[in-house]
Amino acid sequence: MDVSKLMYRDGLMDGERILVTGGGTGLGREMTEGFLKLGATVYICGRRQNKLDETAAELMAAHGGKVVGIACDIRDPDAIHAMVDTIWADGGALTGVVNNAAGNFISRTEDLSVNGFNAIADIVFRGTFYVTLDVGKRLIAEGKKASFLSILTTWVWTGSAFVVPSAMSKTAINSMTQSLSTEWGRYGLRFNAIAPGLFPTKGMSARLSPGGQGGNSKNDLNPMGRAGEMHELANLAVFLMGPGAEYVNGQTIAIDGAGALANGGTFYPVLQGLGDAEWDQMRAMIKGTNAKDQAQRATE
Repeated sequence: MDVSKLMYRDGLMDGERILVTGGGTGLGREMTEGFLKLGATVYICGRRQNKLDETAAELMAAHGGKVVGIACDIRDPDAIHAMVDTIWADGGALTGVVNNAAGNFISRTEDLSVNGFNAIADIVFRGTFYVTLDVGKRLIAEGKKASFLSILTTWVWTGSAFVVPSAMSKTAINSMTQSLSTEWGRYGLRFNAIAPGLFPTKGMSARLSPGGQGGNSKNDLNPMGRAGEMHELANLAVFLMGPGAEYVNGQTIAIDGAGALANGGTFYPVLQGLGDAEWDQMRAMIKGTNAKDQAQRATE
């Protein structure tokens, strides 16, 4: 990310303590860099300690400050509880949580297995709630204020064919955002969400556009004719998480160049005409990517 394009003064987030789930790679890493550059202490979690340590070292070498990587599978409530214990012991309560960890892949719904559905729902739906509940209960007990931010998609308003587990799960988190903004607002806890359009990352491309056959926001379909730039996402995340926007609560904000308004932002237009052979080919590519990632985790 070009941190020179962050639109805030240095030191804006001094004293902030933020957890970013899935913070070692992709959009999570970009937001982590933005928070760190502006003075926050950032905790990042994911399933690969080596990747977390690598990201933390690279970002601290570039910007100073403090990034701490903690291996945690957010599908496991006990692992979350242990992680949050570690964070609290390392300086006290969090002031913010970014629910960014996710999983997704394109598939015809009739080809999904129960395990395939749960692979997405256990991270996005259950894992996001587990993190929010564990941190939220501690903050309420201690009388501390904080901001929660969830990374969603524009499908929370429309649904999307071919990514039904993700669309269902992220819609549920949108409902959580709205519900807890009212229920827990009296405790000084804010809940907002960002619905990004196309911000290309390696993991996203491998599972949502294998071989270039998927994709839901091609540049030529976007009114602005381009994908999003990482500093744009980071600037919005800082606005919602940093000081000065405390009255923004219960909102989900799209950042997609008006792509969803122009073309729906869903996978239907691109994928609805594909036949069995194309789906078989993409399924094989996605399985190959998953196998490679699992092998890498096993060696760390």
